[in-house]
Amino acid sequence: MKQLLFLLGFIPFLSFAQSQFPNVQLKNTGVTNVISGLCEPAIAIDPKNSSIMAAGSIMNAYYYSTDAGITWKSSSMSSKYGVWGDPVLLFDTTGRIYYFHLSNYKKASWIDRIVCQSAESVSGKFNQGSFPKPNGTKAQDKHWVALDPQTNDIFMTWTQFDAYDSREPRDSSRIMFSKSSDQGKTWSDPLRISKFAGDCQDGDYTVEGAVPAVGPNGEIYVTWTGPKGLVFQRSLDRGRTWLPEEQILHVHHGGWEMTIPGMYRANGLPILQCDLSHGPNRGNLYLNWCDQKNGYNNTDVWLSVSEDDGKSWSDPRKVNQDTTKTHQFFTWMCVDQSNGNLYFVYYDRRHYKDNQTDVYLSVSRDGGMTFTDHRISDESFIPDQEVFFGDYLNIAAVNGTIRPIWPRMDYGKITLWIALIQEEELLKSSGK
Repeated sequence: MKQLLFLLGFIPFLSFAQSQFPNVQLKNTGVTNVISGLCEPAIAIDPKNSSIMAAGSIMNAYYYSTDAGITWKSSSMSSKYGVWGDPVLLFDTTGRIYYFHLSNYKKASWIDRIVCQSAESVSGKFNQGSFPKPNGTKAQDKHWVALDPQTNDIFMTWTQFDAYDSREPRDSSRIMFSKSSDQGKTWSDPLRISKFAGDCQDGDYTVEGAVPAVGPNGEIYVTWTGPKGLVFQRSLDRGRTWLPEEQILHVHHGGWEMTIPGMYRANGLPILQCDLSHGPNRGNLYLNWCDQKNGYNNTDVWLSVSEDDGKSWSDPRKVNQDTTKTHQFFTWMCVDQSNGNLYFVYYDRRHYKDNQTDVYLSVSRDGGMTFTDHRISDESFIPDQEVFFGDYLNIAAVNGTIRPIWPRMDYGKITLWIALIQEEELLKSSGK
C-alpha cells in the first residue's frame, strides 16, 4: 500500500510507492474553481538558483517553493484586470518572477487582453499588471513567452480571435507578437506575424499554439499549428520584421484537436525550444508535438530538429520509445540550458488496455537523436471525460534540476503534482 506522509499547512504530501522520483502534491485552497481548477499548469525555475521555483494553474492559483519543490506555499492571483486562467510563469536573469494570464476586465470585454503581473521575488507582492494594447472586443488567447537572457527582453505570442467560438465565415484567428524591454512595464504594439488565418472555433482550423523561442544571437523563432499544419516564423531584428509568410514544416496528422478516450478534450499543440547552452548542439531548434500519424488509436509524441535557424528540419522522430499501439499525449518539452539536455513530459497508456494513465518523462542527451523513457508518476489514474482536464502539461529544468508538473484525477477530483528529479538520478536509472 502507498505510504503517505501528511504535513500541516501548505506542506504537501509525498509518496514513494511505485516511482523512484518522489511525487509532491501542490495544494491551493484559494483557487477560483470556475471551470475546473488545478489544471493547465505552468512551472518555472530561477536560472540563478534552482532551489527557487514558481508554478500556476487555472483559474488563478499561484505556488512557490524555496527548497527545490519539496514544500510549497500558495496564494490566489488577483488583478484589477481580472485573472482568467492560462497561467504562464517566467523568471528573468535578475530573479524577477512574471505571471501571465488571460483577463476578465469588468470595464472591457471578456479576455480582451493578456496580462503580465510581476514581483521582485517569488514571495513578493505582484503588481496589478501590464498588457499589450487590446484591439476592441477581439479575444486574446493561448499565449506563451520567451526571454532573451542577454537583454531580459520578453517576447510574447498568442492567438487573436475576431470573436471567440464564432462560426461566422467573416471571423478569423491570427497569431500576434509583442515584446517588452523594461521588465514588463510596457509592451510594443501587437504585430500580426501569421499571413494565413484560421477560423474562430478553437479547433483544428484555428491557428493556435504559438510558442516563441530565442536564439543565441537574439533571433526570435515561433511555431504554431492550424489549417496549414505545423508552421514556423522567424525574426532576425528583434521582432521588427518577419518572413513574408510562415514556413510550412509538417503535416499535423489528425489535427491538433484530438480525441483521446476518457479525456474531455486533448490537443497536440506544438512546443518550440532553442539550445542556448555552450554544448555541441548550441543553436539547435527543437519542435515537439503530438499527433496521430500512426492511427487514431495510437497517439504519439514527436520531435523535429533544425540546425540552421529553421531553414530546414529533420523528419519527425518518435519520442516515446514504446512499441505499443496506445496513446501518449499532452506533451511538453524543455531544454536545460546548462547542458543542452532535452526533457519531455507526457501522459502515457503503454501498460494498459483501458483509460488508465501514467506520467512519463523522456530524455535526450544527444540533440534529439535518441531517447530514454522513465515512468515518473507513483500511480496511474483514470480521467473522467465529463470533467474539463485542461490542454497541456509543463516542465522546467535548470542545472540538472528537472521539475515536471501535471494534474491527475481520482473519482472526478483533480489534484496537481510535480516529481522531484535530478539528472544524476536519471542517469543511474538509465544504467549510464
